[in-house]
Amino acid sequence: MEQPAGDRSSADAMTPLGSTAVGAEPLVGAEPLFGRERDLARVLGHLARGPLPVGPLVLLGEPGLGKTALLAEVGRKQAAAGGRVLYTSGVPYLAQPGYCALAQLLHSVGGGQADRGFGGSLAVALGSDTGASPEYEAVARDVASLVTDLARVQPVLLVVDDVQWLDRASAVVLGLVARRLAGTEVGMLCAARPGAETFFDHRGLPVHELGPLADAASEELLAHRFPALVPRVRRRLMAEAQGNPLALLELPVSLTDSQCAASRPLPERLPLSRRLQDAFASRVTALPAATRHLLLIVALEGSGDLQVLRRAVAGRSHLKQLAPAESARLVLVDDASGRVHFRHSLTRAAVVELSSSDQRRSAHRALADAWAAVPERQARHLAQAATAPDEGIAVLLEGAAASAGRRGDGQEAVTALLRAADLSPEPGARARRLAEAAYLSANITGDLRDVPRLLDDARRAAPGAGSAVAAVAGSAYLLNGSGDLDTAHRLLSGTVALAPEPLGPDGPLGPPGPPGPDDATLFEALYTLMMVCFFSGRPDMWSAFDEALGRCADPPALLTLSRSTFGDPARARPGDLRQLDAAIAELSGEGDPMRIVRVATAAAYLDRLDGCMEPLERVVRSARSGEGVVPAINALFLVGNHLMHTGQWERLREVAGEGLELCEEYDYPMLAWVGRFVLAFPAAACGDWSTARQLTDQMDQWAGPRRVEVVRSYAAHVRAVAALTQGDPEEAYRQAALVAPAGKLPALVPHALWLVLDLVEAAVRSGRQREAREHVAAAQEARIEQLSPRLRMLQSAASAFASGDVDHPGFTDALTVDGGARWPFDLARIQLYYGEQLRRSKAVARARDQLTAAAEGFVRLGARPWAERARQELRACGGRGLPSSDPRPAPLTPLTPLTPLTPQQWEIARLAAAGLSNKQIGARLFLSPRTVSTHLYQLFPKLGVTSRAALRDALQELELG
Repeated sequence: MEQPAGDRSSADAMTPLGSTAVGAEPLVGAEPLFGRERDLARVLGHLARGPLPVGPLVLLGEPGLGKTALLAEVGRKQAAAGGRVLYTSGVPYLAQPGYCALAQLLHSVGGGQADRGFGGSLAVALGSDTGASPEYEAVARDVASLVTDLARVQPVLLVVDDVQWLDRASAVVLGLVARRLAGTEVGMLCAARPGAETFFDHRGLPVHELGPLADAASEELLAHRFPALVPRVRRRLMAEAQGNPLALLELPVSLTDSQCAASRPLPERLPLSRRLQDAFASRVTALPAATRHLLLIVALEGSGDLQVLRRAVAGRSHLKQLAPAESARLVLVDDASGRVHFRHSLTRAAVVELSSSDQRRSAHRALADAWAAVPERQARHLAQAATAPDEGIAVLLEGAAASAGRRGDGQEAVTALLRAADLSPEPGARARRLAEAAYLSANITGDLRDVPRLLDDARRAAPGAGSAVAAVAGSAYLLNGSGDLDTAHRLLSGTVALAPEPLGPDGPLGPPGPPGPDDATLFEALYTLMMVCFFSGRPDMWSAFDEALGRCADPPALLTLSRSTFGDPARARPGDLRQLDAAIAELSGEGDPMRIVRVATAAAYLDRLDGCMEPLERVVRSARSGEGVVPAINALFLVGNHLMHTGQWERLREVAGEGLELCEEYDYPMLAWVGRFVLAFPAAACGDWSTARQLTDQMDQWAGPRRVEVVRSYAAHVRAVAALTQGDPEEAYRQAALVAPAGKLPALVPHALWLVLDLVEAAVRSGRQREAREHVAAAQEARIEQLSPRLRMLQSAASAFASGDVDHPGFTDALTVDGGARWPFDLARIQLYYGEQLRRSKAVARARDQLTAAAEGFVRLGARPWAERARQELRACGGRGLPSSDPRPAPLTPLTPLTPLTPQQWEIARLAAAGLSNKQIGARLFLSPRTVSTHLYQLFPKLGVTSRAALRDALQELELG
């Protein structure tokens, strides 16, 4: 049985193999340790320096780190190898007679050896003989002699656990024994807490310090013992436990099933179990009352700033009273940084857990006084100290929520709003604040499943109050969740139609003030309505948005800019482009993740995402630390969009895979289709027909009934590229024309910009020269060449391709666009088309140059069908395909229906179906978790599944088939 904790009572103590001590359990049957491979190797290596175990080793570690479990594993291995293990342990809290622990150690030594082993001073010490009280040195000498004699028969290992709780006589003697055993054939392992007071003197003995578990091991332990925990709950528990195995095993015990599944939020402060309290509380309860009061203030304040503590105590106490806690190694006072730190978060938790509610409220009031100059911090402490509704505190909390939301800390914002709702005396204010919390849950934190409950609570608090905020929150829920765009559009259209005229200036959502619609809420409604209109892909839906925007006296600049550059980029004006470039330049110092994502979204169709990469990466990093999940999903797919066009397809698969994993974990199906599109595009270009077909079929099946036309455009785009890759221009033309018919760049269909060259190529190759020329004319009329260098490159190439004239300047113009190499797939295609035209006009040498460059570009991308087409053209020019210095990739082998997975994908799928996490799978297969995630999202469509839960059945069907 696994023993994760290193400090236990005697009832839990282990005894030597073969012993029968009451209340003890043997050193056998332990489960495998998690994350202790190096520690185990270090201890076993020390004990096996020679042919037999040799000398003492002290194992140091904080409570709960697993010292006892490690001792058990070492003892089991020593016993299995034919050794003899003698075990004893200190016992906390209980009065113990002298030599109690020593007697336990030698309990199993007897029989024919008793007379020889228990004579002299040792016999007197253990009570089997009478006489004067022996000297400790004499007893230690007898013990060392006894175990050395035993070692002549078989290897002997002494295990002494919890030396800080040994009775005084045993502790002194065993400390002396350890020194006598140095260099002998007897091994000795002693486990202790660092800095704990003890009579066991281990100075000068070899020491191995046990540290916290790594994140991968912590996650593996939680997944093994609590498989029902969803990833975000595991992450919260891991953050609380800080690698402490006892905490990892005990903290989940207090959670309900709904909390384990994240359908209900976790409490702000996780309660400690009795075992955790016992492990961490003993040194706290021994402190003076004034020291415990100071520790409580430190624990509740959070930053450890000594200046804040001085303001909080304000002459009622003195920071020198922290000294007892510092001596007990509970805290570290760092004068250089001016901060005090708890050495472990569970010590902080124990300090809070051991305090009364009155003591906590008193500490919060003191901290509120200390933070009087910082309303956001003051509000947090006043809220904790409050015992009745208080509108003043609620207003402060609402302001704090707005500040937290602007810096991307959505969870803190939601927590503040929920507490503000609790403290709201008026039902209307309570309803509005609950609705605002629902909005933030849907748009920032990723707690989409909480939205219906919060909105229902708001309706019950005051029907009709806060209806504008509730409409925005409900629409965000529908947009991001079920994809019911029509209902979301009706909700938002009704909200903006009721707005007073004219709408005023910008501001944060729901600033402090009386309940009711406000300009900021309505601007958020317009942002949400714009995304509803975009995903719908139906121009008629935009009329409500445009009407409301037209009534705005001073709308947010980014909102009007996004309407132009994102809603209808083909008609963006030069002034819009300058404004967009300025907004991108300002992102370097931007801390609001929502604004970063909105600016990057405005830039996406106009090929300006390269200037947004660093801010977007910041948004993603924040989410990895638990903040702003929804902005991070959008940021990951925006980064993926950039990587798709710039040919960084290997990294694209990792980035999109991470985003799709977040979509699955937090249940955001609408956003997931963007990630699947950026994965499907390179699959189509690289000849992975199965993946491209599965993803596009899923897009149509989901988007069709919901009339989410943008997702259907994604599918059509991928199918058009796949058809061109396979040499089927008829199908390619049909698919491209579904997005935009030949000769038109429809208003409010931004995706049409990305298919200009595809439609023209498909039209020419299918014999539709007139349609090709009409589409080129439409692109020229829209002046898309002014929108971005990439679009200029595509339009120039499309013009030349449609003309059929090898001397058309379009090819040269396209290939000389500044920075054209940034878009390698587009560039290689243009080189291929130009090379084909040159070969047909008998300009063989020039054709060979273009075709060679095209083939090399396709090979670097892994676009094997395109590379093969370029090779065929090269061979027709009298060449040999690629130069010999460039290795020719293996021919593409179509995947058969019976074996759609590669061997590695099959193994990853099998392990994922068995319930292993990405980290666990990566550890087994020597892959990074991101690589595992990428493989999973490549193999899901091959198996026709969309989640890990369906993997097992899919694999069984495949095996049976």
